[in-house]
Amino acid sequence: MSYIDAKEKYAALGVDTDAAIEKLKNVPVALHCWQGDDVRGFDTDPNKPLTGGIQTTGNYPGRARTPEELMADLDLALKLCPGTKKMNLHASYAIFEDGQWADRDKLEPKHFAKWVAFCKERGLGCDFNPTFFSHPKANGLTLSSPDPEIRKFWIEHGKACIRISTYLAEELGQPCVMNIWTGDGFKDIPADRMGPRIRYKEAIDEILSEPFDFNKVKPCVESKVFGIGVEAYTAGSAEFALSYAAMNKEKCIPLMDNGHYHPTEMVSDKIPALLAFFPEIALHITRPIRWDSDHVVLLDDETKEICKEIVRCGGLEGRVKIALDYFDASINRVAAWVVGLRNVQKALLQALLAPDYTALQDAGDWTKLMVLQEEQKTLPFGEVWEQYCRICNVPGDGQWFAAVQAYETETLSKRG
Repeated sequence: MSYIDAKEKYAALGVDTDAAIEKLKNVPVALHCWQGDDVRGFDTDPNKPLTGGIQTTGNYPGRARTPEELMADLDLALKLCPGTKKMNLHASYAIFEDGQWADRDKLEPKHFAKWVAFCKERGLGCDFNPTFFSHPKANGLTLSSPDPEIRKFWIEHGKACIRISTYLAEELGQPCVMNIWTGDGFKDIPADRMGPRIRYKEAIDEILSEPFDFNKVKPCVESKVFGIGVEAYTAGSAEFALSYAAMNKEKCIPLMDNGHYHPTEMVSDKIPALLAFFPEIALHITRPIRWDSDHVVLLDDETKEICKEIVRCGGLEGRVKIALDYFDASINRVAAWVVGLRNVQKALLQALLAPDYTALQDAGDWTKLMVLQEEQKTLPFGEVWEQYCRICNVPGDGQWFAAVQAYETETLSKRG
């Protein structure tokens, strides 16, 4: 079947495939830098263990060890994926010229000048994340610490990240989503659940007291259920993060990571619930298996449902900020980026190609709704996807992986 045939089949259902492709071309999806080097960053010992409730598993050869290697790997991933992309950085990926190292509370925009140059050359926007983990002062609590000096250090880090996010937004001409997440919590049952959350709230208040333009910088508060070493309690629970964002709409938006909830909770269902109250929300799309394991995003049911709700709720008009967040060191890291980003693009395109059956739902015609939704699953989506790839001048399915294999042979395998 050709694209013309597929286009006619969708047109019979009232769907304009050309319009869907054109719309998707302009939807930014943020690609996370930390997949390329296993979340190690450049500001401390590259062989340090990860802390803060996160962990990367695997030891596949070819991990990026320098900014130059990471940027080269990103370049290949970006070239193999259609659509509009953004970068997503953690503060730990600061690049220090001539050994001018600065601790996290002293980071400045200049430490991200090379990232700005990278983004400008490729027409990318950039999102940002303070890094409240994998640091000598993050062996335990950070923003919720009872130690005022520890807390002050991390508050100053957060303020520095506001300034850096402003720099990224102004230099690149696109809003910067700045996500606040910490792994603060306890391994076992705490004696005091309230105190850490009050300190956490007050610390975020202080960070957001740093002047910024909310049209340029979009601070988020991200929740988590638990992590390694914080199994019993996290200060930044879902209720905490959502309540904080709701009480501070003028300077903060909620961020949902679909790996940060109970396994039976579906973020797809939460999207319309939040958009009923918030002008904007942010998403980190990942793939949890039993816990927040951050597996590579597949074209699975929840990814498709998340993208359906983004489209149905008008999220592509800027209301939903989309980013990827996973890190797998057991497979080729460039391939991991490409598989995840292409799958999110596929899920968004499928959602854009879905006929609107709201009238059937409102009429209570559940039989016809079920029949049409099921028959829609066998429509020739693959031909529309291939057309999208052609228009974006990237390889189609079955064509891109050879470039990754060649890059592994020529470059990744020689990194030691």
